[in-house]
Amino acid sequence: MKKLPIGVESFKRMIKDDYYYVDKTKFIKEFLELRDQVNLFTRPRRFGKTLNMSMFQEFFELSEGGIELFKDLEISQYKNIMENHCSKYPVISLSFKGAKQIDFSSSTLSIRRELSREYERHLDAVCAYPLQKKRINRILEGESTNEDCQDAIQLLSAILYKYYNKEVIIIIDEYDVPLENAYYNGYYEEMMSFILSLLESALKTNDNLEFSILSGCLRISRESIFTGLNNLSIISILNDNYSEYFGFTEDEVADMLAYYNITSKSDLIKEWYNGYEFGRTNIYNPWSVIQIVRDLSQNQDAYPISYWGNTSSNSIIRDLILKANTTTKGEIERLLEGKTIVKQIREDITYVEIEDSMDNLWNFLFFTGYLTKSHMENYDNGDRFFTLEIPNKEVAYIYRNKIINWFSETISRRNWEGFYEALLEKDTLFIQGILNDILLNSISYEDYNKNYYHGFMIGLLSGIDTQNYIVASNRETGKGRGDIIVRHVNPTGKAVIFELKYTDKIDSMEKLAEDALIQIADRQYDRALLQSGYNKDNIIKYGICFCKKLCLVKAQ
Repeated sequence: MKKLPIGVESFKRMIKDDYYYVDKTKFIKEFLELRDQVNLFTRPRRFGKTLNMSMFQEFFELSEGGIELFKDLEISQYKNIMENHCSKYPVISLSFKGAKQIDFSSSTLSIRRELSREYERHLDAVCAYPLQKKRINRILEGESTNEDCQDAIQLLSAILYKYYNKEVIIIIDEYDVPLENAYYNGYYEEMMSFILSLLESALKTNDNLEFSILSGCLRISRESIFTGLNNLSIISILNDNYSEYFGFTEDEVADMLAYYNITSKSDLIKEWYNGYEFGRTNIYNPWSVIQIVRDLSQNQDAYPISYWGNTSSNSIIRDLILKANTTTKGEIERLLEGKTIVKQIREDITYVEIEDSMDNLWNFLFFTGYLTKSHMENYDNGDRFFTLEIPNKEVAYIYRNKIINWFSETISRRNWEGFYEALLEKDTLFIQGILNDILLNSISYEDYNKNYYHGFMIGLLSGIDTQNYIVASNRETGKGRGDIIVRHVNPTGKAVIFELKYTDKIDSMEKLAEDALIQIADRQYDRALLQSGYNKDNIIKYGICFCKKLCLVKAQ
């Protein structure tokens, strides 16, 4: 069987090394029919942008072996396109993916090195150019200044046009990575100015340009990068055009599962990795599908995991959670329950506007793949509203994982000494007040049930003095299991037994909390503690009843 292309982003390698390739070459035909001079494709990360940019480069670039790469693929059926466009153009191909660096200097150094490699790749043409030799040598040697880079792409296109007497194609992959990274690391304005100077001359005032293709996660139109570009076409996940060329369609996934003899797993893969809607096309996450197909082809009992969630820091989810007010927390809970929310969607939000309102953050979540639209949309005075939902189990897991981490960080930052002292002193009103405050300000990442509240309490108790106290959960003791037991390492110290109940009815809370205390006594949850030498008077028993974001505490 063909190898699965885990992490393979080079089209040439994909074809020459005979990897399993989902044929997207018809993309080229549609592009030539619909293109403008500058074309920006925005899609979530790991949805095939880089591989498609590599495919475009290999198809159009002047090369003796270009036609050979495409001879068995769908585009080869279109003889006129093959004859007139395949291997016919000089191509400048750049990737800004490596510019994800901690500071401005390191990030721009990565871009300068990328320019150096591209100049080196066109060395014959560059060496034949009679002008600006000192500047060109600095670029080639990786010693260029930021000023050298300002119109370096336009300069290279002029060199290539002069050498080949043919307009140039410019391909820039992950154009927005430097901006996103700069936003999260505090040097956004510097990077914005640098990228603007780099792209403006290449895309706006370049007489040698045949066309340009850029890819990224987000459109950044208000930043002036594209201001004045009357020939700009932006193709986002809202567009019907090209909707099937990023990610895998239902039929493509079915073909792959059949090829690897795992068709029986189609429903499992669908609920975990499907659910995106680009234009009006249903799309699977290609990165995750390839990963799970690999795992299942080796072991048909392999269980899906969040492959996509492990490919970045998911900082945008962290922002959502940390900045969430009560309304937003309720909306996150709705989404995690499998329900929907309605939000205005704008394609021209900028990174600096993330903090302006929570609605802007929802926009970022939508365009970066953390939310998808259901089939409902409406317009109100020109504003566009979508019904949004979490696309699948994989993304729901990312939310839950981030919420758990946020909860742990909240606990670690708070001073809990008063809470723990209150537990040992049977101060039920203080304990109840703290628990209600935390519940009100937290986000439920699963249905309200005993497991949720049990995890909630374990999280709170994890910060207790671990040198002197041991927290045990659901241990066999007496005639059953106590939910949680906290005991001093020395039997002369105190021990605490918790029995938890939950209800949907507020007026049932008091009785259930009392029932919890009765259960502790009836089932002798204190027997093991007594047998270990703990004094009966030093054993505190709590019956706690939860009702959504409320709790009631009883003690003995």
